[in-house]
Amino acid sequence: MYIGIDLGGTNIAAGVVNEAGYIIYKSSVSTLAKRPIDEIVEDMANLCVDIVDDANCSIADIEAVGVGCPGTVDSKSGTVAYSCNLKMKNTKLRAMLEKKLGKPVNLENDANAAALGEYTVNGDNADSFVLITLGTGVGGGVIIDGKPYRGFNCAGGELGHIIINADGEEQCFCGNKGCWEAYASVTALIRRTKQAMQSDSSSMMHKWVQENGEVSGRTAFDCAKMGDKTAKVVVEQYIRYVSYGLISILNIFQPSKILIGGGISKEGDYLLNPLREYVYAGDYNKYREKTKIEAATLFNDAGIIGAALSAQIY
Repeated sequence: MYIGIDLGGTNIAAGVVNEAGYIIYKSSVSTLAKRPIDEIVEDMANLCVDIVDDANCSIADIEAVGVGCPGTVDSKSGTVAYSCNLKMKNTKLRAMLEKKLGKPVNLENDANAAALGEYTVNGDNADSFVLITLGTGVGGGVIIDGKPYRGFNCAGGELGHIIINADGEEQCFCGNKGCWEAYASVTALIRRTKQAMQSDSSSMMHKWVQENGEVSGRTAFDCAKMGDKTAKVVVEQYIRYVSYGLISILNIFQPSKILIGGGISKEGDYLLNPLREYVYAGDYNKYREKTKIEAATLFNDAGIIGAALSAQIY
């Protein structure tokens, strides 16, 4: 058995995972990310001990531990080169956690870990596979021949920072303008929903917000399904922006399968059917077999499962 840790800026989630990728037991604690990293590692180690006990096994039953961490992660050296969310820079996270647990530890970028988790469960043993997560930002992981693609410097796979509009006005937190993330994230969807509401006081979206409390990624989608014209424009524009990045990914990798994750993926075919139409129309290899575009299924469990399995692979 293995332990997978999904280390995030808000929560540390961990689970005991078997060789097939099934979570036996999982739990989480708050990260409190502004603390010194030593304290965060202490909580990671304590969480591992707790979940092993609750899974009715012992630490001796654990082969290795995998950690999915945001930022630039050097798996070979076990170092987090940089993570803005957790204020880590050249942090030897693997050595710190191995000292606490006495077990081999593998570090992986969190998006790569999530992609590996989804691939294991939903990848159908594809030679090439991509996971895209649409959330606060746009995350991505590429799996080739069953392993995450990292690039020569472990900074590869930052798919959210494909530039889709070089003259765009939307500023990305990375410093560039026109990044896919600045247009296709749920953050961007919420921003455009608010702009549309300001221009149309009669839109059903105003009533939706009164009933639900605040604008969210669901606002435009829910109102579009009820026939609101302004909401339909927002949704159509958003789906087009998502498609622009996917077309580039297809033309570069031609993966067997792309999965769309994040809460927005719960829109199902209302999102996926028009998205497939746009993407396939822009795919350079129009006369070849098509990449499957589907919704991810593991959600928050993907990072735990993928982190654990990364320890199994490496």
